[in-house]
Amino acid sequence: MLGKRMRHINRYREIAGALVRHGFGFFVEEIGFANILSFPYRFLTNTNERDTKSMGERIRLVLQELGPTFVKLGQIASTRPDLIPNDIIQELAKLQDKVPTFPFEEVRQIMEEELGTTLEEIFAQIDESPLAAASIGQVHRAVLRSGQTVAVKIQRPHITTIIQTDLEILQDLASLSERHLEWAARYQVGEMVEEFSKSLRDELDYTIEGRNAEKIAKQFSGNPKIHVPKVYWDYSTKRVLTMEYMEGVKLTEIEKLKEKEYNPRILAERVANAIFQQIFVEGFFHGDPHPGNVWVLPGEVIAFLDFGMVGRLTSDMKYHFASLVIALMRQSTDGVIHAILRMGLVPDDVNMVRLRNDVDQLKDKYYGVPLSQVSLGEAVNDLFTVAFRHRIRIPADLTLLGKTLLTIEGIVETLDPELSILDLAQPFGRKLLMDRIHPRSIAEIVWKNVSEYGEFLFEFPQQMKQLTSLIKSGRLHLEIDLPKIDLLLTKLDRISNRLSFSIVLLAFSIIMVGVIIGSSLGRQTTLLWKIPAIEIGFVVATLMFLWLLYSIFKSGRF
Repeated sequence: MLGKRMRHINRYREIAGALVRHGFGFFVEEIGFANILSFPYRFLTNTNERDTKSMGERIRLVLQELGPTFVKLGQIASTRPDLIPNDIIQELAKLQDKVPTFPFEEVRQIMEEELGTTLEEIFAQIDESPLAAASIGQVHRAVLRSGQTVAVKIQRPHITTIIQTDLEILQDLASLSERHLEWAARYQVGEMVEEFSKSLRDELDYTIEGRNAEKIAKQFSGNPKIHVPKVYWDYSTKRVLTMEYMEGVKLTEIEKLKEKEYNPRILAERVANAIFQQIFVEGFFHGDPHPGNVWVLPGEVIAFLDFGMVGRLTSDMKYHFASLVIALMRQSTDGVIHAILRMGLVPDDVNMVRLRNDVDQLKDKYYGVPLSQVSLGEAVNDLFTVAFRHRIRIPADLTLLGKTLLTIEGIVETLDPELSILDLAQPFGRKLLMDRIHPRSIAEIVWKNVSEYGEFLFEFPQQMKQLTSLIKSGRLHLEIDLPKIDLLLTKLDRISNRLSFSIVLLAFSIIMVGVIIGSSLGRQTTLLWKIPAIEIGFVVATLMFLWLLYSIFKSGRF
């Protein structure tokens, strides 16, 4: 790790400088970062930002200043209300990809390297000015030799190296934080960074995005009112993605929708139903359906774009999420708690009394409110906020689901404020419930349990035989995990060392007393081999005694 620090020392300094400028000098100092970079103390005490801006706002400014890696990580983190406080989540949601475009000469170089031929052999035409630019890449309009109009996404030059370097540094900072800060170790910051890093690395591989697009397109193969752009695999690689070009109207452009006489209610219903189909039926959904990624094509066809972020729900996840929503709608505290505990990773020291109180307070928030006025996304995210408070880790795909529901609710409300998303969700929820109590589903669950228990019973005699053999041979090892055992052993070691030192001092003192008494009774000189033993012994005993006193006072436990 030291080698990496020296290799990327300038980037370390940039990160530390950004943290200090926005009022996080105390953090740089506490994790020992200042010592590594030889930061002067006066640079760590900048409090101007801390006095005028909230914690979340300052974090957002740090991420924006540090560039693409940190902006993308912030956007990913904004989907995790079970890991991050709500006020910070709200600020992270404001992060935007404000990056300059890169020259067409570099676009040409990357595409020709990736596709193995010249642009002229592939395209009849390609626009040099990009349609859009983001943190990882930018998009150009082009026409293939075969005549199809396409949108080509090209990855930024050297972005993979930049992101990999930043992720290594972030992992190092997370490790330092866990070693020096108790709260960082408790919230497992290292695991959080690793989880976010994996999502970002997936976005660096455009072939993953292409496969995601095809998978969602397959879900609506029989629905002409939902469209997903075609992927041209002959002209796509990890760094270049060529897809069907589409012209339409963004869902946020309300005036243009009115000009084309599109029916807002029909559009709202189609968008919501398409997302619910992905979530509750297919278990594979678009993770970032903001209005810029959802367009309206002629004929009021809904088109989804940009599949870099997707969510996946297993059958168990869908089951637990359905239980959660049903319990919330029925205002059942026990049902909500049971669903949260089954879908999350619960710490051993969770306080069930406080958890129940928090769920009761949340239930009171929705008590007596008509279902048509309840925000499903907000209710789910409120539950994930409770999970954060009790350090219950929720699967990333479920928290992404919460953000997706909030986004879709915002779209539906913009298009038709009178339309209730819960009304649209009811048929899908009813289907989930019917699937849950269907004899086939029950039989599958029973068979699964019977199979697991049968396997356990079949292996039990053999396992007992192995255990008995281990006990007889004396090779049975027990591992006991005690919290903070290292700290306890360190303290015991110090105590034993001081006790041993005291015993040695006492023994030495007794010997010296014996020598003094013996010399006094025999009226003989105290010289041993012409060495003044008593005088030297007195000096040694005095120094040992003073050292013992100094150690006790220094420990602060006199």
